[in-house]
Amino acid sequence: MRSLFARILLWFLATALLSFFGAFVISTFTYNPWQSPFGRLLEVQARAARAAWEARGASGLAEFEKHFQGSSDMSGVLTDAHGRDLLTGKDYSSFLHATPPFPPFSRSGPRGIPRRSGDGKYYFIMLLPPGRYPSWFLTPQGLYGLAVVVLLCYALALSLTSPVKKLQKTLERFGRGDLSARTNSRRRDELGKLSRTFDQMAEKIQTLLAAERRLLLDISHEIRSPLARLGVVIELARNSDDVEGSLNRIQREADRLNELVGQLLQVTRAEGDRKKLQREAVLLDELIETIVEDCRVEAQARSCELRFVPPPSITVDGDPELLRRAIENIVRNAIRYSPQERQVEISLRDRGATAQIVVRDYGPGVPDEALGRIFDPFYRVDPDRSRLGGGVGLGLSIARRAVELHDGALRASNADPGLLVEIEVPKAHQPAPKLTTIAR
Repeated sequence: MRSLFARILLWFLATALLSFFGAFVISTFTYNPWQSPFGRLLEVQARAARAAWEARGASGLAEFEKHFQGSSDMSGVLTDAHGRDLLTGKDYSSFLHATPPFPPFSRSGPRGIPRRSGDGKYYFIMLLPPGRYPSWFLTPQGLYGLAVVVLLCYALALSLTSPVKKLQKTLERFGRGDLSARTNSRRRDELGKLSRTFDQMAEKIQTLLAAERRLLLDISHEIRSPLARLGVVIELARNSDDVEGSLNRIQREADRLNELVGQLLQVTRAEGDRKKLQREAVLLDELIETIVEDCRVEAQARSCELRFVPPPSITVDGDPELLRRAIENIVRNAIRYSPQERQVEISLRDRGATAQIVVRDYGPGVPDEALGRIFDPFYRVDPDRSRLGGGVGLGLSIARRAVELHDGALRASNADPGLLVEIEVPKAHQPAPKLTTIAR
């Protein structure tokens, strides 16, 4: 049987029926019939029949038996010690050894349940109509109990298998390419947790695939633009006397294309395996001071100033090149959007187990709805994808992934005015003796 629903239904139904049958069998061998209400009633009837016989003789006994039979579909007879009916003389000795209250399940002829008097002089035998007790389970009570057991087992099996079937159908839809397929389960049991785990996995896969498609589109757009300009410049150079100017333009477009490819390679490296990450002790304050000195020329060209006051020495474990790239990209981004004659503030703070780097500019900031996306590859707040506003949108993405590879966190918030970016990375257990020299 391959159906989980049928297995569960039959399993619980069989369990219920076997439990009932076991209780029936155990009660047959351990139940004391004479201590039950039925046995006590039979004792009372036996005493009443004897009293009627001894008080009024045959007429009294006949009146008792007539009244007893009229109140039910059973009848009773009073016999002597040998099983002979005191009224009719009929022999009922074959009933004297029946085991109450379960007579032999025979459908032919009446069956009787005997009750012996205390002195052994009489037997009162209750006669049962044929075919009554063998079909006890076909009574309304028995059928009702059986129907309740079946319905409850059916409901239990349906409750257990319906979320599994729903999850199966959702998986089939997801496997056919419908990435929006979800179970949306509200159950609080293990099956509900399984369904919600699938929904979380599907949401993550959908997000990653959407980001991957967006990344491919952005890469194709970014590469196509300089290639198209190169083609135009080449055609112009063929028909122009200013060969030197055309070559300079070709060189600029080639440099831009080379820069894009280099940044894509950095993204690929930043997406690498943590286990392959080159880790060494890095003096973070000296690393930031080196980056500030490297970026100072660019800041002066934009008429802004870099302000960094080195704190006490802080050491972290990590890849110095990835850390340098992450911090430098954030600093250069701040310089790019800083107004003239304003400062870009860089600070390093000791947070106990972590080191926090804060970079703030006084530029226009970022819309609140875009704060969560500025670290996505190729994302730019300005919908215009021209290069007048800066680079290709990979710097902050490289910074985020590099920080995450170091088990750190990267956050951005509006400082009103300007943008404030915070980098937090775990500190090293042992201080570094000196900063590793990084070739630029």
